[in-house]
Parts: sequence; structure tokens; C-alpha cells
Amino acid sequence: MTTTTLAPLTAADRCDRCGAQAYVRVVLPVGELLFCGHHARKHAAAYADVALQVQDETDRLAEEHGAALR
Repeated sequence: MTTTTLAPLTAADRCDRCGAQAYVRVVLPVGELLFCGHHARKHAAAYADVALQVQDETDRLAEEHGAALR
């Protein structure tokens, strides 16, 4: 995996599976995928070995939503 700095994900970035706000970007050899926290966890095993880079901003969920995650 590379460590190129990617632009931060914003509210305009949406999960490719469900349309929720994306907090994870998976850069692949051909394109990229965006996932919400739920779908990033669900599909992590599938993309872990093929991803060139994974940008995980799920730590922002607790900052932005606090106790709502519990």
C-alpha cells in the first residue's frame, strides 16, 4: 500500500453501497471505492489485499456524533 496524501472526505462523498456519508476511501489499481463506516468494516477483508491505499476517517464518527454511536 502507498501513503500518498488524499484530500479529506467531505459530506459530499457518499458510500458506494448505501449512499450514507463516506468515511473510508479505498484506492484500487483501477479507480476507488467510498464506504460508510458500516460497509467499510463489512467489506474490509475483500479489499485489504487489493487496495493500493485505504484512507480511514472513521475516527471522525465519534467526534461528529459522540454518544449516538453507542
